[in-house]
Amino acid sequence: MSDANARTVREQWGSRFGFLMAMLGAMVGAGNIWRMPFTTGENGGGAFLVAYVILLFLIAIPGLMAETVFGSYTNRGVIGSFKSAFGEGRAEGLGLVVVIVNIALMSYYAPIIGWTMYYAANSVLLTFSQPGFDPQSFWSAFSGSPALTVGMHTVAMAATGGVLLFGIKDGIERVVKWMIPFLVLALIAVGIKGLTLPGAMGGLEFVFTPDWNYLVRAETWTAALGQALFSTGLGWGIALTFGSYLSKNDDVPLGAGVFTAVGNTSVGLLAIFAVFPAVFAFGLEPSAGSNLAFISLPSVFPQMTGGAIWAILFFVGFLFATFSSGLAITEVAVTTVTEETRLDRRGAVLGVVGLIWLVGLPSAYSADFLGLMDFMFGNWGLPLAALLIILTVGWQLEAEPMRVIALNRNSDIHVGGWWVGIIKFLIPALMVGIMAYYVVMSVGTSFVRTVGGVVLMAVLLVGAVLIMGALRGRGGTSDSPETAAGGGD
Repeated sequence: MSDANARTVREQWGSRFGFLMAMLGAMVGAGNIWRMPFTTGENGGGAFLVAYVILLFLIAIPGLMAETVFGSYTNRGVIGSFKSAFGEGRAEGLGLVVVIVNIALMSYYAPIIGWTMYYAANSVLLTFSQPGFDPQSFWSAFSGSPALTVGMHTVAMAATGGVLLFGIKDGIERVVKWMIPFLVLALIAVGIKGLTLPGAMGGLEFVFTPDWNYLVRAETWTAALGQALFSTGLGWGIALTFGSYLSKNDDVPLGAGVFTAVGNTSVGLLAIFAVFPAVFAFGLEPSAGSNLAFISLPSVFPQMTGGAIWAILFFVGFLFATFSSGLAITEVAVTTVTEETRLDRRGAVLGVVGLIWLVGLPSAYSADFLGLMDFMFGNWGLPLAALLIILTVGWQLEAEPMRVIALNRNSDIHVGGWWVGIIKFLIPALMVGIMAYYVVMSVGTSFVRTVGGVVLMAVLLVGAVLIMGALRGRGGTSDSPETAAGGGD
């Protein structure tokens, strides 16, 4: 089948609401419910939120617009989009880098989905409201049992594959259209309940009374940028892949930019409302780190009136957040494999899910290995992938023509020339700055691990480019950038 025919029969979202829920579900996950509350607690509360919101609107919204319009313009997955931009050959390896990073990220995200499944199931079984329940012992027993952690990792990937087999419209869209509204309502309910607890106002004071000293600390801005990238999914290839399934009449700036970022921030704030009032009401430590969701909060619910209900709402909502993101992350590789190989969708889903399950076994088995993967690919792989996408849109496809002919087409929100400067200069400069800052700050602490991360990414980049060059051969230029100019038509 020719590329033109493939694009003609390409599946599309069933509705704009379905696309919006899918984008929101993709971006709202562990980064909002699990990571954002403890990152806020560790970085000064309100001061961190100020820095986060600034970077979210300065970087995430323009960046998500760029990534989504890249996919909608080419009507292809990750590797196909880079082929449309650069032509067939070694440069396609830049897209392969994004796919590999995406699979690596999902390999340690899948065990976290398994954690939330286990906790959601136990909340429904009323485990957390049993007399004598000890959250620390419960977590230690779970995390210390390979049978449980690997088993839940397996269940998470099986469930992900089961949904993806049904495709974009009948699979992802159908699931997230009811998962995300439930998540929002659950967080609102838990947040309202938390505000009624004695001492809850201390949590709001912590969150909304900034300690301005934190805003002059580089660590605060580093954490805020990392959170903006992690929670919005910029650079994961998700927005690009989802954008490739848009119709000509869809509004990219509104749907992929403003709505996604505002919705993402709103859910993050709802998570903070659901967490911090309870944390302060029961005298917990707001900077308890990653234990906040899995150890600290389970100790709170038994002390609350109707605690079993609130535990179910919180952990089932938490599961929906992580699972919807997992669907989106995995779909990136599924779409690419379907387009770039002879496998049909069923074969691609089974192959990708099987690969992620296999690569994720060490992370499921060992929390330390999961942390190492997060350090390597979260700190280095994700910024690298984001850079490749942003630089391609900004310089290879040229941001100004993309703004005029693709981004503003059928848009209710006109994107001005400011977007071009942000895409071409500001976002790349900040990305490079944050990576350089990690190197400088790691001297004397985790310098060896940081150098390892840099070397790993360099090997990945060079290796992917050489592999694609070898696969495509020297003469293939059938999809030149000039050909791609009509790719979205």
